Amino acid sequence: MSSIAGRVLLAASRVARTFGGVLDNFGATLEVAKHTERLVPSTRFVAVDGVAPDVSENASFVAPSASVIGDVNMGKRSSIWYGATVRGDVNKIRIGENTSIGDRAVVHVAKIHADFEVSIGDNVTIGPCAVIHACKLCDDVMVGASAQILDGCIVESSSIISPGALVTSGTKVSGGQLWGGSPAKKIRDLTEDEKAYIGLTASEQSKLAQMHAFENSKGYEQIAAENDDYEDEQLRDVDFFQPKEWKDRDDILGQGHPGYIFNSTLTHPEEGLKLLKKRLKAEEARKVAEADGKEAM
Repeated sequence: MSSIAGRVLLAASRVARTFGGVLDNFGATLEVAKHTERLVPSTRFVAVDGVAPDVSENASFVAPSASVIGDVNMGKRSSIWYGATVRGDVNKIRIGENTSIGDRAVVHVAKIHADFEVSIGDNVTIGPCAVIHACKLCDDVMVGASAQILDGCIVESSSIISPGALVTSGTKVSGGQLWGGSPAKKIRDLTEDEKAYIGLTASEQSKLAQMHAFENSKGYEQIAAENDDYEDEQLRDVDFFQPKEWKDRDDILGQGHPGYIFNSTLTHPEEGLKLLKKRLKAEEARKVAEADGKEAM
């Protein structure tokens, strides 16, 4: 029954979209001044065959332009950056904690020629434009920019894949090694400092991701206000009134804030009422405090 209901719902949504498109085109023909919308649609999470991505609520960041598709599970403090694609359409993808998928990187699975899912461990850093295809990356692995790791590969813990390297299908990279080249081969063993650097990089990426998540969560009004403050700070002469240095925002005369025109009780009477209520409340609190003091004596 669920599959039948799903098909009915899908058919109804298609009809609704088609009807909406017809109405939109009809409205466009009635316009006197033609207007063209230039919007870039972006859907971060897409379900496939009823399976939607499962991203931890404590994940650091999923960029607005990233695409997370199908059977994808991502752990805490992990991030998917701008333009990256994580596509679990024909198999599953598992991403551990404190792991980052870099800008424009691609993570995909295999089902046609072989049955390979993607497993990415904890503290893994995948560089920009890297390709992770139907393979396993253990904990504490670093993959350089534009590197490719293909079907059936296993990269063991504390390993680094150099930028631009091509790790061919079925290759096993032993732990604690540096691999590079095309096709990739072992270059040397990693030093203890290099192994520690892998974990440090993962932690730094997680912190950076939190900062990007905060910036991307801002609304239009907040961004506009910050831009206005920045422009004011750049243009305002140091000898003029500095709003940020003035702690007391209540003008004694109730005429608004010095330096802010059109912000007074003359143009905004409701501000005067707020100020009056505030003063009455403060006076009442003062009288109560005085009365309590006399009773204590």
